[in-house]
Amino acid sequence: MKRREFIKKGLQAGTIIGASLSFPGFVSNYIFKENYSLSGNYDLVAIKGGEPDKMFDEGIKSLGGMKAFVKKNQTVVIKPNIGWDANPERAANTNPKLVARVIEHCYEAGAKKVYVFDHTCDDWKRCYSNSGIEKAVKDAGGEIVPGNSESYYQDVEIKKGVKLKRDKVHELILDCDVFINIPILKHHGSTRLTISMKNLMGTVWDRGYWHRTDLHQCIADFSTFRKPDLNIVDAYYVMKKNGPRGVSLADVVIMKSQIISTDIVAADVAATKLFGMNPDDIQYISLAHKLGVGTKNLESLRINRIIL
Repeated sequence: MKRREFIKKGLQAGTIIGASLSFPGFVSNYIFKENYSLSGNYDLVAIKGGEPDKMFDEGIKSLGGMKAFVKKNQTVVIKPNIGWDANPERAANTNPKLVARVIEHCYEAGAKKVYVFDHTCDDWKRCYSNSGIEKAVKDAGGEIVPGNSESYYQDVEIKKGVKLKRDKVHELILDCDVFINIPILKHHGSTRLTISMKNLMGTVWDRGYWHRTDLHQCIADFSTFRKPDLNIVDAYYVMKKNGPRGVSLADVVIMKSQIISTDIVAADVAATKLFGMNPDDIQYISLAHKLGVGTKNLESLRINRIIL
């Protein structure tokens, strides 16, 4: 489909909403280059140009709305990145506006309880507070819980793991009905990028074992254990260098983007392309693809691209 025809059909279908084509790299960016699937039953949604909450409002519609994932009286666990003692503009943690809106959608779908936690790298109380996520969760009616004690973690077997055979996982992940993963897309000094799969390191107790053993393989192995029911990649503020903590606002660009998918590998592939890198250069993506966690072949998926 030629670009002119795509835009015409997108406008007719309401796919492009209040279209703005002024984003740097819009034309050349693969993720927003062409919408070759303009009907429903999407596997992945890429949204660009709005505030984090508004982008989620539009994007989740393409996957059937939150009721497709959360049923009445179910317990939901949300895992954002709250790993660092930094404010939202530094792009070290997930945007609090997005976390709050996802919680609201869960309750509107009928959730009984929505928990939010992370096993933080910096002091957990400062991370929860200074990220803005603690207040956002409380304002939205969710319950934010700590992940700072080994007593919260239970020993599990990673049956499909190649090198990671066992681990200690936060009990909330084991007990919930619905698991929603909300990473932030950013640079990482050890893995080049941290996105959906790497964000799951914040659900285990001894992340140091992964670093000491084989970080990429452990990330892929753990992704076989409990795949999130929904992955929402926050790419509103994106840290382009000096990750995962960052040094200053000079590390950050404003991309105003978001990726949503049930396929954690596909979500990471799409986010990698959005970042401007080749997914084949992120080793854990290929390893997870080989383990059958998801697909790295976006061409096989039905993708909806939305510009706000």
